[in-house]
Amino acid sequence: MLKRLSDFSTTKPFLKTKDLSDHKLSPKLISILTPSFRAIGYDFDRYTSYAITDKETVGKSANYALIPNQYFIYAVEMYELAIEIFKYFEIYDKLRSTPKLILGNYPHVLQNLNSSTNASRHFQSNEDKELFARFIDKDDNTYRLGAKKFISDQGKPRGSTDCFGSMILKEINLPDASSSIFGRLVYDLCKHPQVYQSLRDAYLVEKSVKHEQPDEDISFTHLPKPFVLLAGISGTGKTRFVREQAKHGAYKLVSVRPDWHEPSDLLGYETRLTKTGDSEYSSTEVLKFIASAWKELVDNGFELETYEQDGIKSFYVSGEQDALTRVRAHWLCLDEMNLAPVEQYFSDYLSVLETRKWHKENGLFSYSCDALLDNGKLSVGGEKLKKELGMDAAEYTALWELFLEAGLPIPFNLIVAGTVNMDETTHGFSRKVIDRAISFDFSEFFPNDFDAFFDDEEAKRKYPVKLSFPLSSHSNAATAAAKESRSFLKAVNEKLKGTPFELAFRALNELLLTVESFDGDVADKAKLQAVWDDFLMMKLLPRVEGDADKAGDILDSLEDVLSTLLCDIWSGDNVRPDLWRESKEYIACRSKRKIELMKQKLTSGFTSFWP
Repeated sequence: MLKRLSDFSTTKPFLKTKDLSDHKLSPKLISILTPSFRAIGYDFDRYTSYAITDKETVGKSANYALIPNQYFIYAVEMYELAIEIFKYFEIYDKLRSTPKLILGNYPHVLQNLNSSTNASRHFQSNEDKELFARFIDKDDNTYRLGAKKFISDQGKPRGSTDCFGSMILKEINLPDASSSIFGRLVYDLCKHPQVYQSLRDAYLVEKSVKHEQPDEDISFTHLPKPFVLLAGISGTGKTRFVREQAKHGAYKLVSVRPDWHEPSDLLGYETRLTKTGDSEYSSTEVLKFIASAWKELVDNGFELETYEQDGIKSFYVSGEQDALTRVRAHWLCLDEMNLAPVEQYFSDYLSVLETRKWHKENGLFSYSCDALLDNGKLSVGGEKLKKELGMDAAEYTALWELFLEAGLPIPFNLIVAGTVNMDETTHGFSRKVIDRAISFDFSEFFPNDFDAFFDDEEAKRKYPVKLSFPLSSHSNAATAAAKESRSFLKAVNEKLKGTPFELAFRALNELLLTVESFDGDVADKAKLQAVWDDFLMMKLLPRVEGDADKAGDILDSLEDVLSTLLCDIWSGDNVRPDLWRESKEYIACRSKRKIELMKQKLTSGFTSFWP
């Protein structure tokens, strides 16, 4: 049934300056368009696509029209109007062979249509005939939105594509040369209504993800490292903490088993115990979750490419830095992480973690990382593994091919959080693990406050900051705060010389990244020293353990030097901001209290950081 086109006309001007920014077609949108449109002369790339305007003939090459990918979005924005216009042209195409029937003004055309049994069968109602007769009126172009007439006075009808394009031109402020290309594109989309609908649906979903505004502004603190240890007694809320952090991202809980001893327990393994005897790859929930984090990056339209260096193939992600705000963190919670020896089943991750590289310049970024799972194992998995990892959808085919070429690296939006208890059933941590993690003594950073149990206002003051994935791997900022922090760590490290607790470049880099994460500034001494204080709690003190001979003098030396280096926050109850709480309320110096507790433990013959 036809409808009056003026009810669908667009707001003028259709395009405004804000609509003219560059646009990248996501792999999902490209996968929707390609199957139907490649067959009729279109092809697609991220920023610019093309259409064949004149096909290749003998002695003459084909002509091509470049299509800026904004046109697909403009087509979606005028979807309802375009579909309605196309209904008129479906009837026009059926009547073009008898142009005299539809040549003239409204009363004449309507009379012709009513008197022709053959013409009448193309209309569902008399109202449709009236609307079409007004639409085709040679003198009055009101019902075709101001477009010129479709049939010449000599009775020669114009082509539908040309007429359709002239109507679209009236609705979008593009120059004639551009609009003819745009008009053809919209016409071809209308000829493939399922593709047009799918394009529209996919675009609207992407638009809602990109532009949806939460009820309140969400501000994230980006971790300096994507591997976190949460240590504390049972029942303090460590797992719940991770689940709450993942409310704005994705979450997967995996319970660690005591019999895990190698990386295959985490990432899967090759097996021949199959019905056919052929090799297969047995995947795990962890591997599937890592794959889902990679798919998130594809859905956000980032570029994924391979490169080769020193004979090793890797691939990197690149895109606009502003687009990183749209990416959801994927929180993998390894519950009771040290029920099994972490150094064994987690060894591959610990090694590859240190190969992450970020580069940022001129508003763009690139990220690369070595393979966590090599391409040989993925190849063994074949189509079965591809399907298990959710890579069988068309939009993820290119990602899967890159995995087969260069292996599966750690995605930058993956955060691994291990919950830790220290008792007779669990394993301790080597310095290899501690050096690569951010360690939280949960009772010190997020203590349970019984008084806040029934007090919503008090509980709200205790809310932790919202955390997200790191945006850097190496610090290059030679700011005043960075230089002060370097001097601080150098002075601390002097007290550790010749001991197993001495720190190296990795610790300095992570201190500087932490300073960047919290915007440390020499002008705010309490805040900068609070960053240092928390760094000691997360990176240095977890390394210190032993009897009085091994750790006693070290703790005394640290206490002595820190009383000077942290002089603005060392003494008192409310002396430094709590950077890990939204309220930023003032608290006592954490490292001072922890060193005192560790010294007290020495009276029993042994001390360590862990509760």
